[in-house]
Order: sequence, then C-alpha cells, then structure tokens
Amino acid sequence: MLTGVAVAGGFVLDAVFGDPAWLPHPVVWMGRCISALEKRLRGVLPKTPRGELLGGGIVAAVLPLATLAVTGTICTLAARLHPLAGLAVQMFWCAQALAARGLVQESRNVYKELAKGDLPAARRAVARIVGRDTENLTAEGVTKAAVETVAENASDGVIAPLFYMLIGGAPLALTYKAINTMDSMLGYKNERYLYFGRCAAKLDDAANWLPSRLAALLWVAAAALAGGSAKGAWRIWRRDRHNHASPNSAQTESTCAGALGVQLAGPAYYFGAYYDKPTIGDALRPIEPEDILRADRMMYTESVLALIIGLAVRFALMM
Repeated sequence: MLTGVAVAGGFVLDAVFGDPAWLPHPVVWMGRCISALEKRLRGVLPKTPRGELLGGGIVAAVLPLATLAVTGTICTLAARLHPLAGLAVQMFWCAQALAARGLVQESRNVYKELAKGDLPAARRAVARIVGRDTENLTAEGVTKAAVETVAENASDGVIAPLFYMLIGGAPLALTYKAINTMDSMLGYKNERYLYFGRCAAKLDDAANWLPSRLAALLWVAAAALAGGSAKGAWRIWRRDRHNHASPNSAQTESTCAGALGVQLAGPAYYFGAYYDKPTIGDALRPIEPEDILRADRMMYTESVLALIIGLAVRFALMM
C-alpha cells in the first residue's frame, strides 16, 4: 500500500515541482560514478575489443546492482525508523525518477523561442535536450527535434520509471535510471564506445523493451483524449515502429508522428558525423511549433493514464 501511495505522491511532486536546479539529483551521482569507473577500468584493462567489452560489462553490472542495494537499504532503514519516514524517502525518489515536468519545461522553452522567431535561441534551447548537432538546424529541424525528444522521453523518462516503481518502488525505479544513464553516457557506436558501451546499450534495450511498447499503446489512447489522431497513431505505429537503430526509440516516435500527422526523424548530424536515418510518419502537413505543445499534452495524458492503470493493477493484485 505504501509503495502505491509513494508512486502517486511522487508523480504529483514531479508534476508540480519538477527537478529544481538547486536540489541534488541521483542521476548526477550516477554520472560521476560511471565516469570514475570508466576512467579506472580503462587504466587497468587491455586496450583491446575484449578488454573494453569486459570493462563496459563491469560498469553495466556494478552500477545497477549498487544502486539497487544502496537505495533499497536506505528505504528499508527509513521505514524501520518510522513508516512515514520510509514513505517520504520513497516519494521523494519516485519524484526524482520521473521527468515529465522537466521535459515539458525544456520543450516549451524551445517553443517560446520559435514563437518569438529567435532561431539561434531556439537552437540553443533544443541543444539542452537532444544529442544531435543543432547549430545548423532550420526552424523545422528544431521543431522536429523537440517533438521527437518529447515522444522518446515519454517512454524512458516517464513511462519506464513509472513501470518499474509500480513493481519495486523507488529502488527499482532508480536502478532503471542507472541503466538509462549508462546508455546515455556510454551507448554510442563510435570509436571510443563501440565496445566499452555495448553492454550498457544492450541492457538499456532490454530494460526498455516492454515499457516502450506500453508507452506506444498508451500514446494511442492519449491521442484520442488530447486532440490527436488515435487512428493515425495506431497506423503509423504498426508501420514505422522499427524505423530506428534502437528497438525501442521509434515506438513512441511513431505513435506521436501518426497522432500529429507529421513526419519525424530522418537524416541528422551527431558530433559532426552524418547519419542517414529513416523517416517516421507521413508528412500530411508541415510540422509547426504548436506541435511541441500538442506532443506535451499527449505525453502528460498518457502519463496520467499509466499512473491510473498501474495503480489499479497493483491494488487489484494485492486484494
């Protein structure tokens, strides 16, 4: 019962307050641990494909297990001290595991600059939330990047951590965040991380496989409730959900593109290198800055649906 209350309370806390910049965040500490482990392991292991695979595998095992052990121990000790203390810790960490408010804030910063016609400022704003090169993006490119980020992060920034916290509370949600953070830092197919980051990338693919597909189906339902095209979301999801190098990223991008009736993805530059990625969706109309706001509404709608359904299932299983 307390876990369900913590999840609901954490969801509300994130929706109201987001992630204040002054407040220490677990992901920051995870990032520091990843960097320290990488530096240490690269210094002692052979600089060969096998040595880098081993080093990356050690990071991919140590960080999630340590995160689960540390957060689980703290939550248990807090609960033994007093049930309300345990609830408070779990609720606080559940809020930090979710990124809905922060995603909306950052994407709307992009929208505001586009609405003012300040393309350089819009490029700087979108650079805060995407991994691609942004200095040469057109207004259309900036808008696409922002919408794609909302769609993709609806899965790994909201639905996936919500999924895991409904199963195992804040400790399991933060363990997922550790896996996702490793992928964000190490999961590149470039010379430096082709081997070292492979285990982290594969682990992230596995952790997101089911949540990403649940997120896609929830987006279809959200489209019907938030002014999008549920029929279009379903059709494009069935057709384009595999149009991405990742097995998971196109799941929500395809439903978002179909719900909006626009075309997303396509070629992009990352760290100066050109990637000829396939497109997702049909260009039934040109994408426009207001699509960022529409994507935000659908993202929040599916998040609320996920919370309601998840809590209902959890309480039903407890009866």
